[in-house]
Amino acid sequence: MTDTELAKLRWRCRRGMRELDMLLLDYLDRHYGAADATEQGAFEKLLTVPDPEILALLTGQSKADDEALRNVIERLLSGGKPA
Repeated sequence: MTDTELAKLRWRCRRGMRELDMLLLDYLDRHYGAADATEQGAFEKLLTVPDPEILALLTGQSKADDEALRNVIERLLSGGKPA
């Protein structure tokens, strides 16, 4: 991944809610680079989801249909440890 692509991804992690920004940026900084292509794609897909839906996924109010997306959510909630 180029520096420009990483910068664009970092910008997409900025959501306007400090706690959500911190959670997404932490995952990007600590785990995204070592993740396989499926997990990276799921994380990028998560970034296309509106904030209220991300919050619902993170709080368990809703569940993602996509297994890879569920795995990323679980990893975000576990502080980056594999699900």
